[in-house]
Amino acid sequence: MQKIPVIAVFDVGKTNKKLFLFDEHYRIVYERSAKFTETVDEDGDPCENLESLRLSVFDSLRDVFKRPEFEIKAINFATYGASFVYVDEEGKPLTPLYNYLKPYPQELQKQFYTTYGGEEKISKETASPVLGSLNSGMQLYRLKYEQPEAFKQVKYALHLPQYLSSLISGEFYTDITSIGCHTNLWDFTKGDYHAWVEQEGLLEKLAPIRKGDEAFPASFPGNSYKVGIGLHDSSAALIPYLVNFQEPFALISTGTWCITLNPFNALPLTAEELKQDCLSYLQYKGKPVKASRFFGGYEHEQEVKRIAIHFDMSTAVFKTVEYDPEIIQKLQREQKASKESQTKATALRTSGFAERDLSSFASGIEAYHQFIMDLVQQQAVSSKLVLQGTNVKRIFVDGGFGKNSIYMNLLASHFPETEVYAASLAQATAIGTAMAIHPIWNTKPFPNDIIELKYYAVTHQEA
Repeated sequence: MQKIPVIAVFDVGKTNKKLFLFDEHYRIVYERSAKFTETVDEDGDPCENLESLRLSVFDSLRDVFKRPEFEIKAINFATYGASFVYVDEEGKPLTPLYNYLKPYPQELQKQFYTTYGGEEKISKETASPVLGSLNSGMQLYRLKYEQPEAFKQVKYALHLPQYLSSLISGEFYTDITSIGCHTNLWDFTKGDYHAWVEQEGLLEKLAPIRKGDEAFPASFPGNSYKVGIGLHDSSAALIPYLVNFQEPFALISTGTWCITLNPFNALPLTAEELKQDCLSYLQYKGKPVKASRFFGGYEHEQEVKRIAIHFDMSTAVFKTVEYDPEIIQKLQREQKASKESQTKATALRTSGFAERDLSSFASGIEAYHQFIMDLVQQQAVSSKLVLQGTNVKRIFVDGGFGKNSIYMNLLASHFPETEVYAASLAQATAIGTAMAIHPIWNTKPFPNDIIELKYYAVTHQEA
């Protein structure tokens, strides 16, 4: 029997851990999943069970190596970011895997920013809004001051993807996509670690940097194969788009957060952009990606409930509401007649719909159209922060709002000079993780048809 050449990709999220085998056409030929297993750290705060995660990686690999129909050519990892594993000389963890939502001590945070020039200065240089434990560099800083004995024993502080990779390769590396994601560690103005990292003696605790398209021989028993060093999941999900589209584009990734990623904007973040929730990532080849975000998905969840209760409807109705241009034109006429400000969406926190009186709408469907109008106006303000000054030709929308015809039609009307598409790609993070090391395991060219696109033409201009 001829074996199918495959890559094994671990996609480790906060709630689900999945292993995929992809063939050379990037089709899923095997899938296995495990649930998040929780424990608590020494303070009683919930955190990932690191030992359970380690064992699940080995169990999954033993399972796929037993399958005679597959030839494992490579293994790679993508995980959630902002999570450090502190390992000793033998590569064994010294502490729990602290949760990035763990409250950060205010006094220690104040000490850090006071010492190094203030929040605005550090945030601007590191492209990192002040996020406490979500700035993973602050976790390492905390370890130094709160657990000095453990800190002394740390050989390397590895972000979670690199820790998982080290289990298979026996090698320790730092990945540029993890370091470049709101960590406070990377100075985007000089393209190197920030000066504070060396001053605090953290540099020696960070393994050598490698790019996300590199891979190394494995030490795990089995056939000869290579292991990638792992990627931050948001950066991995962008890779299929970078591979398939050469002309400048932006990706609006919609879920709880609506995040606009512009890989063609390398301009340093301004203080004003940081205040409006912009940040920068580093993509897998080391280039900056400017991003803006707002809490659109969360707001949608809340407002749909409010509309449904007021009009005595099921929230399920709003999953299939079609775009009605007549309702939109009516609402725009009323808005214009009342001289309602068209530029009210500037704070980038909410759309403002929560302040509207629902009794002013004729129906729940009309209210929902108004809500999406408000939301898309907010989306446009957020997206334009990272689109301005760049020659973006296309905007792709993936996730939940890509399936919402009202959102997509209105978004197209806000960007009449740009092609707007709903993009659909199942398991984008896992596929991107496989694509990052494509030449190392795959003899075939990249597929050019794995992203499904639906074009939205401009049906009317915003009033």
